[in-house]
Formats: sequence, structure tokens, C-alpha cells
Amino acid sequence: MRQLPGTVPVSAILTEETFDVAGALARFSVSAMGAGAIVSFQGITRPETKGGEPLDRLVLEWHPRLTEISLHQIAQAGADRFAARAVTVVHRCGVILSGETIVLVAVASDHRRDAFLAADYLMDRLKTDAVFWKREEGAFGSRWIEPTQRDQYDRTRWNHDQSQN
Repeated sequence: MRQLPGTVPVSAILTEETFDVAGALARFSVSAMGAGAIVSFQGITRPETKGGEPLDRLVLEWHPRLTEISLHQIAQAGADRFAARAVTVVHRCGVILSGETIVLVAVASDHRRDAFLAADYLMDRLKTDAVFWKREEGAFGSRWIEPTQRDQYDRTRWNHDQSQN
């Protein structure tokens, strides 16, 4: 059953606090009643930089209104594009320590393929399009980071058939 764009329950939460992933998924499952598939992705802050240096923390600076809008727009685009029954995105901001969850994406759909594709799409969009300014900190000091070339490439995969997303 394909739903009309914009009629799917979509949740996009921005939080400075650590959050209970299992609890968030349990609440999401309730909103996804009737779906045949639920796919989730949990992103965790790595203990090292891409260069192998120990990482103490990741700092995500944000604009309260613009970042929330960007998260919701990305979540809604994924819901509309992949026939989702429900979508949730929970994204941390502020100081995130090594090993902490930084993002949770969950998608419910009638069939697994749409749920997997939507979760993949959402993560590619969040890595490149969400309004954040990222800084890594450790014994090396502090430095700003941008999406990698691979992140940008992954994002362009989705442009082939729907350039608005």
C-alpha cells in the first residue's frame, strides 16, 4: 500500500543528551503497526579519527531552527521516496564522546527493500545535507571536518532518478 507523500508519520529529533536506543526503537515499532519490515541504523562515534589518532570527542555545532528543519526535510524525503509507513531520525548535537550513539535512523515499510533503501538514503543525506558544523578533538588538538569524498559520492547515487532529493 503506497501512502500519499507527507501522510507518513515522520519524526526528526535533535538532542544534546544521550538517548535510549532500545526505547526509541520500541516507541517507533508502535508507530509502525501494520508494516512488514523495520530497518534501523545506529551510528556510533568512533574512538579514532580517520587518520588513526585517538579521538576524545566529536563536537557537532548546530543552528537550533535550521538544523531541525534540515533533519525533518531529509526524513520526509526518505519517507516519500521509498513508500515508508513511518520514519524516525534521532540525531545528537553538542559534545559526543567516543563510543556514544550519534544517530539513530529507523524506517518501516511494507517490504524490506524499501526499508533498507530508505535507511541507506537517509544516512547518505544526513552525512552531507544536515546542517551541522563538525569538529573532532583529541590530543592532536581541535579541527573542523567536512563530509569526505566518499560521503559526497554516496550522496550522488540518489540523484539519478529524482534530483530534488
